[in-house]
Amino acid sequence: DACPGLIKIRLKFLNDTEEVAVARPEDTVGILKSKYFPGQESQMKLIYRGQLLQDQARTLRSLRITDNCVIHCHRCRGTGAAAPALPEPGPAGPAAPALPLGGGTLMVPTVMVVLALGWYFRINYRQLFTAPATVSLIGVTVLVTFLAFGVYGQ
Repeated sequence: DACPGLIKIRLKFLNDTEEVAVARPEDTVGILKSKYFPGQESQMKLIYRGQLLQDQARTLRSLRITDNCVIHCHRCRGTGAAAPALPEPGPAGPAAPALPLGGGTLMVPTVMVVLALGWYFRINYRQLFTAPATVSLIGVTVLVTFLAFGVYGQ
C-alpha cells in the first residue's frame, strides 16, 4: 500500500478539511512545512497532541509522529502582508489580493480623530455640552491615553 519507510500524516485544517502528507520519520518539522506549505513556512503553525511544533529541527520520529497520525494546521498572519486565515488544501487557484493593512492598524488613528472631534465641538460649541458629557469626554480621553501608553509604551 505505502512505500516502505514512509508514513502518512493527516494534516487537518480549521475548516475541517484534510490533506494526506507522505513523509519519512527522519524528516524534520521544517522539511514537512517546506514540502507542504512552500513560501508559507513562517505562517504555518503545526499542532500535534496539543503541542505546538516550534522546533523546526525536530524529527517526526523524535516527536512520536507515526503512520496515520493527525497534525492540526493553522495559518496565522505573518510579518508581511495579511494572509487568508484558513489554508486551502490541494492545488490552490490564483491567490486573492491581500489587504495592505490589518484590521487593528486603523483603530488607534480612528479613535484619536473621534476624540479630537469631540474636543473640537466641546470647545467651540460648549453650550451644547452638559456637565456629565464633559466629564465623560475627559474620562474617555484619560482611558484612551492610558491604553495607548500601555500598548505602545512597552
